[in-house]
Amino acid sequence: MAVPIIIGVAGGTGSGKTTVAREIYRQFEDMSVVMIEQDAYYKDQSDLTFEERIKTNYDHPLAFDNDLLIEHLERLRRRESIEKPTYDYKLHTRAEETVRIDPKDVIILEGILILEDERLRDLMDIKVFVDTDADVRIIRRMLRDIAERGRTMESVVEQYLTVVRPMHMQFIEPTKRYADIIVPEGGQNRVAIDLLTTKINTVLKSL
Repeated sequence: MAVPIIIGVAGGTGSGKTTVAREIYRQFEDMSVVMIEQDAYYKDQSDLTFEERIKTNYDHPLAFDNDLLIEHLERLRRRESIEKPTYDYKLHTRAEETVRIDPKDVIILEGILILEDERLRDLMDIKVFVDTDADVRIIRRMLRDIAERGRTMESVVEQYLTVVRPMHMQFIEPTKRYADIIVPEGGQNRVAIDLLTTKINTVLKSL
């Protein structure tokens, strides 16, 4: 049985990487494709107080449990099922619920820092970086965090200026050099998405 291929889709917060990944997935949802979000692999912080948890820098590589993510990707490549964790952004820790993921021919891995860890990069067959202007990214993040994560506009702006932007420049932007494909403007770039889906289609037919 053929080893599944792994497509990594990286980019800064609000870049549109999730939109790109979901659009690729949508075009193949009736086929053998699964999407894994790096955000699901934030470290469990249940041993910390809530006051300690809210200080977590979610844009730093150390916020992620990459060891577990790598273990799960390797298991999927061996055609074994996994229990993907879920994360509670209001409680700032891993939730008790998990999601069963069965092995598929194509795995789409999406997240801001998936290209930062060499071990993750080595597992990927195709590495994509979604590149979007900073002003667009902060607006998208603000709308998302207020609507989905219960944040205020003031807290989003403060977090962006003190944490998100510095972390992006230090850890995320430099990973662009590892990408096989750079996609400007995220989900709005239909040409790039069509090229990616064509490539995946070719791979699926060869398995």
